Amino acid sequence: MSRRGIFGGTFDPPHLGHLILAAEARWQLGLDEVLFVLTADPPHKQHRVILDAEIRLEMVQAAIEGQPGFASSRVEIDRPGPHYVIDSIELLRKEYPGDELVYLIGGDSLDSLPTWHRPPDLLATIDALGVMRRPGDEIDLVDLLAELPTLGEKLEFIDAPLLEIASREIRERVAAGGHYRYYLPPKVFELIQSRGLYTDQD
Repeated sequence: MSRRGIFGGTFDPPHLGHLILAAEARWQLGLDEVLFVLTADPPHKQHRVILDAEIRLEMVQAAIEGQPGFASSRVEIDRPGPHYVIDSIELLRKEYPGDELVYLIGGDSLDSLPTWHRPPDLLATIDALGVMRRPGDEIDLVDLLAELPTLGEKLEFIDAPLLEIASREIRERVAAGGHYRYYLPPKVFELIQSRGLYTDQD
């Protein structure tokens, strides 16, 4: 039986901050593998153009190539939307029977967990919820536990370093012809350069 972390994201593009957080989660939670699950068409990002999922997946695969304990998943790309976390976890349960599944989120996402699709079912389906807590984060669990009583038994915290790296800023820098090379794994930088990605961002 493996302990597998599920790390969902748009990864537009995947940067060093993503890799550092995934590595910290793997180390601190004793995960055998972190599975990068690419969000195909995130509903909360409808206001902007997102690169095609296949291109983003190619960048994720380039970012994690040769890294033991990191893998990618097409679980959200190969099915029609809407894409809810609970549905992806249920599919991954079938793909990895018997494994422990730890869903990884940021501390800011924890606050909004009650508004997700079927949050009680999600908590029942995962073995643990790994929450990446940045330095200085204060997480008030009183209201959350009142709404989701089973949350407490699933919570595992990850002390994440303070990383001021954002995909949005990288996209803006590429579009503006600014410096961005050292925020990215070399192979992701090469893909962006060779394909001319993000150069036509608004």
